[in-house]
Amino acid sequence: MNIVNLFIEAAKEYPHNKAIIEKNKFISYQSLAEEVQKTALYFTDQGIKKGDRVLVFVPMGIDLYRIVLALFYIGATAVFLDEWVGKKRLEQCCRLADCKGFIGVLKARIFSWFSKELRQIPIKLSLKNMKSGNLIPMELEQETPALITFTTGSTGTPKAALRSHGFLKEQFDALLNEIEPNENDIDMPVLPIVLFVNLGVGCTSVIADFKMTKVESLDASKILSQISSEKVNRITASPFFVKKLAKETSKENLDFPSLKKIFTGGAPVFPNEAKMYENAFPNAKSTIVYGSTEAEPISSILTDQLIEKETQLELGLPVGETYSRVELKIIGITENGIVLNDSSELSDLELSNGSVGEIIVAGHHVLKTYFNNEEAFRENKIVVGDTIWHRTGDSGYLKDNELYLTGRCKQLIWRKGQFISPFIMENKLANLEGVSSGTVMDFKNKIILVVESVMTQANLKEILNEFNYDELKILKKIPKDPRHNSKIDYEKLKTFL
Repeated sequence: MNIVNLFIEAAKEYPHNKAIIEKNKFISYQSLAEEVQKTALYFTDQGIKKGDRVLVFVPMGIDLYRIVLALFYIGATAVFLDEWVGKKRLEQCCRLADCKGFIGVLKARIFSWFSKELRQIPIKLSLKNMKSGNLIPMELEQETPALITFTTGSTGTPKAALRSHGFLKEQFDALLNEIEPNENDIDMPVLPIVLFVNLGVGCTSVIADFKMTKVESLDASKILSQISSEKVNRITASPFFVKKLAKETSKENLDFPSLKKIFTGGAPVFPNEAKMYENAFPNAKSTIVYGSTEAEPISSILTDQLIEKETQLELGLPVGETYSRVELKIIGITENGIVLNDSSELSDLELSNGSVGEIIVAGHHVLKTYFNNEEAFRENKIVVGDTIWHRTGDSGYLKDNELYLTGRCKQLIWRKGQFISPFIMENKLANLEGVSSGTVMDFKNKIILVVESVMTQANLKEILNEFNYDELKILKKIPKDPRHNSKIDYEKLKTFL
């Protein structure tokens, strides 16, 4: 099999459909298929072959998907780095991936002159070069590596998610089941993996006009203009992105009758934010998907269902029923790796219904391994016979077949015989007038309440009297994750305490 065949079949069936729209240009399925073949021929002419790893440093757009599909075409592995990654992290990833080829935009090529790791990559590929001729997609084994992506993080050995062609097909099927795209959809996918799904069904993807390296500077009015002019009927994006659009839509009293579906994930969404989606986009069905790089999706919930459960937030954030193709268990929380001999030992770790513990999952669309990182495998996987369970690192519990999140396991604070969940506290703080965001941390044996606010400490203490803390820290800006700008970067936050 070769995952690229999904795209090729879609191109044959819907040759004149627009595949990708990027600013003021677009490419049809037929033209993209021709360019993918020509790019694949150019890569082979330059010495790239099956099994070779190629570092791709290209922003989300037509060129990125042409290049990655061409690498799939010849059985090479695309090593993908986020645009926001720093020099030190990039070089760590280069050493780990040991790539044979490198392809990037001008900025990346200039950067490569000053990086020993990038200079040592033997084959430098042109972003635009192609070669005419005939070439059929290489027939591959399901286990053939297709894509390596590096998960969010700035410390330790980079954790590289290795997706084979077979795994990408399982993930394609899982997302297909969740999103239900069709050839008539016009989607705005800000999550790169979703655009691959779109290319497998013949629908149109509109690239949102903003720099992913500067998420905070996103111009919502410009994006909304794109949605209106291109008649976008579906958005798949991070909560930060959807929230920005919702705020602008409500402020300007705009209407988008074409927009029918919104899918968001990658960070928690609480009822107040869900209400913003509902009010701003009343014609759209909004779905919040819970998952991770290693397992997408795990569960999902509609915004109206979340709003109905608003009174239950003291106990955890509802994220819906688990996806039908995933196995899910709640086990006791431990920082140590878990080595088991059989399924009975796993049963011994499993907690009773309603008990808070770590969420673990298994299934065909759950990542089985990491690239060149045995330590990450030991920390994040549990092997039981032929089944590999993934430790999400998230805490939560099951109740009436529904999953509730209580935050990252590492962030839970154990005090006086019970857990304090910063995750739940964050929602309470974000809903206080005068507080943009906040959290609570266990730092040097003190419970530190951290808030982002321009209010004075005296005024803040008045509105924070219901919170139990040892020390109050006020910041102008709480650091967020660089990928989605939606989740608090706890490691970076510690440097401010």
